[in-house]
Amino acid sequence: MARYTGPSCRLCRRENTELFLKGERCYTDKCAIKRRNYPPGQHGQGRSKTSDYGVQLREKQKVRRIYGILENQFRGYFERADRLKGVTGENLLFLLERRLDNIVYRLGFASSRIEARQLVRHGHFTLNGKKVTIPSIQVKTGDTVELRGKSRKVASINESLEAVVRRGIPQWLELDKGAFKGSVKTLPVREDITMPIQEQLIVELYSK
Repeated sequence: MARYTGPSCRLCRRENTELFLKGERCYTDKCAIKRRNYPPGQHGQGRSKTSDYGVQLREKQKVRRIYGILENQFRGYFERADRLKGVTGENLLFLLERRLDNIVYRLGFASSRIEARQLVRHGHFTLNGKKVTIPSIQVKTGDTVELRGKSRKVASINESLEAVVRRGIPQWLELDKGAFKGSVKTLPVREDITMPIQEQLIVELYSK
């Protein structure tokens, strides 16, 4: 599967916001945004004017990078969201939030979505009792995600679970930390997505 392999902190600086791509590092003074709060590159500190298209493009790129999705797959999510009932922009965010790798991250089993995707790909989790290795699976209300027995001794996973208190768990999810499992109580609503996202700009971009 194709994926971005370049420097993560460069993406945060380009979008001028914390995308939380490097786990615990993003909560420390080592965060690139805190140290160099300007875009990367030779002309990063120069003044530049941004057109309406540029604003829309940056918003799309920001969301795509938050969830770690490449362009073709992201457009596929948008087209699917557009076919669903309701507000297209919100539908898009709901589809992204319901990805299995995002659920693993939100429950605290991983410190970043990148790490969560790797854990899923390596078969560390079960979904409703069955082993899964596909990060893009869409979870449903009532689904249960559980860490497999042999994986419960992995140090990085236990460290992430200890640190999840700082990040918090969305109200639509429930974590049973002692049993190493979590469940989907209900589907997410717009208020559950606290990242600074203006999804309408993405709709306007793709509607041109």
